[in-house]
Amino acid sequence: MGNLNNKKAIITGGGRGLGKATAIAFAKDGIDVGITGRNEDVLKTTVSELKALGVNATYAVFDVGNYEAVQKGIKTLVDTLGTVDILVNNAGIAAFGTLNDMEVNQWSQIIQTNVMGMYYVTKEVLPYLIEKNEGDIINVSSTAGLSGNATTSAYSASKFAVIGMSESLMKEVRKNNIRVCTLTPSTIASDMSIDLGIANKDSEDSVLQPEDFAELIVAGLKLPRRAMLKGASLWSTNP
Repeated sequence: MGNLNNKKAIITGGGRGLGKATAIAFAKDGIDVGITGRNEDVLKTTVSELKALGVNATYAVFDVGNYEAVQKGIKTLVDTLGTVDILVNNAGIAAFGTLNDMEVNQWSQIIQTNVMGMYYVTKEVLPYLIEKNEGDIINVSSTAGLSGNATTSAYSASKFAVIGMSESLMKEVRKNNIRVCTLTPSTIASDMSIDLGIANKDSEDSVLQPEDFAELIVAGLKLPRRAMLKGASLWSTNP
């Protein structure tokens, strides 16, 4: 199993939910972490928790859907961390409604955040990984990116796009010793899922938890460099 101690990671949407659980799991393995988000108070609180685990932690406030803000924010994080070894593209938004009923602006915003946001962040981080000829990128899609359903057209379209972009990138950068993994989890009791009413915070025994998701990511990163987890779907054992 690979040693992750002293690695440097950037996690988008790292202030709460899946991103926070991943940041905490990383810190427990000795990884220094830079997290991003739009709520500075939430980010500050999470950074304090990470530092209490004995690692260096920092944050940058920006919207991943704004390319100029991404450019500035990623540079700030890399300058503070000293380098970057791992990128977790976790930031995303969701809303439900039929294709005809959902407002055009909302449909477009989901695509802008979930697809263009991932593209912007990856574009800014990738040169650092290519320069050192090593790194890991974990892109978070969803089972909604494997199968569309009624009222999920915008979200599913974005997550289908993430899979295509991620798998294409994987084939582009294998020659640079960069591993790209595409994750397609089913419903997890994250803050977003709870806010949307599709998960219950008290359903620990029947619904996947953010910590389960984080454990999968860490396990993939610990594989020997000769091995790459190309993709994985995480499901609850309870139907």
